[in-house]
Amino acid sequence: MADASEAMEARRAKLDELKQRMSESALANRKDVQKEHNAQRTSAKESARLERKRLQALAMGEKMEARETGEDLERKRNWDYSIEDNENWDKKQKHKKSRANFQFTEYDDASRRKYKRDIDALKPDLKSYNAQRAAAMGTIIASTSGDPSGDSAVSQKAAAELLYRDANSFVYADHKPTEDAIDTVISKMNLDMHKRKTRSRRRAEDEDAAVTYINDKNKVYNKKLERFYNAHTKELRDNFERGTAL
Repeated sequence: MADASEAMEARRAKLDELKQRMSESALANRKDVQKEHNAQRTSAKESARLERKRLQALAMGEKMEARETGEDLERKRNWDYSIEDNENWDKKQKHKKSRANFQFTEYDDASRRKYKRDIDALKPDLKSYNAQRAAAMGTIIASTSGDPSGDSAVSQKAAAELLYRDANSFVYADHKPTEDAIDTVISKMNLDMHKRKTRSRRRAEDEDAAVTYINDKNKVYNKKLERFYNAHTKELRDNFERGTAL
């Protein structure tokens, strides 16, 4: 009995050791995968940064060359644009101008404009969508051809049900975005937070300040004059207050 008990304890210790080694190995594998993923993201960002630097250096070289030769750089660049490019640029500028020129009417209208700006900024991942759509369309083609058998047909059917869900589907909110999509949304949220923090706010009125206006319109006009001319008329105003202007 003692030998059997010792053998059982040895096996249990060996099993615990194997479990510990498996846990350490899984943790090390996860760390390696995360490290490789971070390295890929860093290399992609570094490549984008170097590409921006290269384009900036190329633009500076073109400007210096045009300055030395006396050539109109904008005119030279316009030769590289097609009529379609020019029309797209004009359309984009017109769209941007229509978004900028507005007066505040109500909060619903402001929310609608904000939503449209966010839609323009957050572009859809068409590559991923086209891949899902191709898999789903493969199911439709297989079903119409009368050959629904095989593992590929099963996977295609699952892809179709995942992309085109009907009213009887109980699957909801199971989409897992990519790391790049998450980074894009976080960057957009940080940008919105920065804009809200740096936005000009309504200044509190100083109740003890001297009244130099007769209505709100005159008040705004006087403040505008103060911004431009206070630095130049300070000495003259001080002399008037002391009675030594004459």
